[in-house]
Amino acid sequence: MASSRSVSVKDVAAAAGVSLGTVSNVLNRPDRVSASTRQRVQAAMADLGFVRNESARQLRAGTSRTLAYVMLDAGNPFFTDVALGVEAAAEEQGLTVMLCNSANRESRERAHVELLEQQRVQGVLVTPVDPHAAFLDRLSSRGTPVVIVDRTRDDDAFCSVAVDDVLGGRLAVEHLLDRGHERVAFVGGPASIGQVRDRLRGARDAWADAGLPDGDLVVLETDQLVVGEGREAGARLAGLPARRRPTAAFCANDLLALGLLQHAISTGRSVPEDLAIVGYDDIEFAAAAAVPLTSVRQPRQLLGRTAAELVLAEASDPGHRHQQVLFTPELVARASTAGR
Repeated sequence: MASSRSVSVKDVAAAAGVSLGTVSNVLNRPDRVSASTRQRVQAAMADLGFVRNESARQLRAGTSRTLAYVMLDAGNPFFTDVALGVEAAAEEQGLTVMLCNSANRESRERAHVELLEQQRVQGVLVTPVDPHAAFLDRLSSRGTPVVIVDRTRDDDAFCSVAVDDVLGGRLAVEHLLDRGHERVAFVGGPASIGQVRDRLRGARDAWADAGLPDGDLVVLETDQLVVGEGREAGARLAGLPARRRPTAAFCANDLLALGLLQHAISTGRSVPEDLAIVGYDDIEFAAAAAVPLTSVRQPRQLLGRTAAELVLAEASDPGHRHQQVLFTPELVARASTAGR
């Protein structure tokens, strides 16, 4: 038998005793072909080992049956959970998803976007380093639907799907204040990341509303939102004089919180008695930690699903109107802040 790469539509038509147009309809518009003819053509495809040439179809159609998600950090389970939501929505429409990792580098993000445009993907979902980057506007202006994920812009030039991070930061600090903490640290960075700024803003708002001295909210900026930076933050906090040392910490994501928890346990500090900890995202590892983490939950898979539905709606409707969807976060209290 010839290899599947060499079996053509013409071979299938000859084997099934039908026209080329009938085989094309079976592949692209099966509802136009009678059940008996469709079964005969499909049987011929199976016997010959026919594999559809999707590249050729894309060339004729000018688009692919693929969505793409350019995530900020593939090492962060938050983004892989978002990708699961994207994949679920795409699968329902018979589409595949291409995942790209910018690693929080705008140059890498731009390179991915340029390649995806060449591949004629149906739409691009992106958690951008900078949501106002000019290359995103250029991509959209040339006809590729774009949805901003887990970010917002100051305009309505794109659809976007995000969570109210200012409210999330407020919820975290209000929770710690309710537990009686009056010296709290905010751990997160870099400040160039919009979510970090918004979560800190919410924390500051809650602190100000409580009438507490501004200096008692200690801000530790990190270079990245990773476990190792959380451990380093733990060492920095432990090195502060006892009278200034925070009794609680709000971390800008769960990875930082997990690192902070690791440092506390490894140095003999008790959580939450010596240090209460709140994370953000509520990834699966938060509940599974040695001391289950209190965290601000984001609807991760729903973010991805909603973004995919918006980009597909834009791809299919020339009159599509952009939507900016903002979800409400939820604080999930666990053992890392219990007591007091």
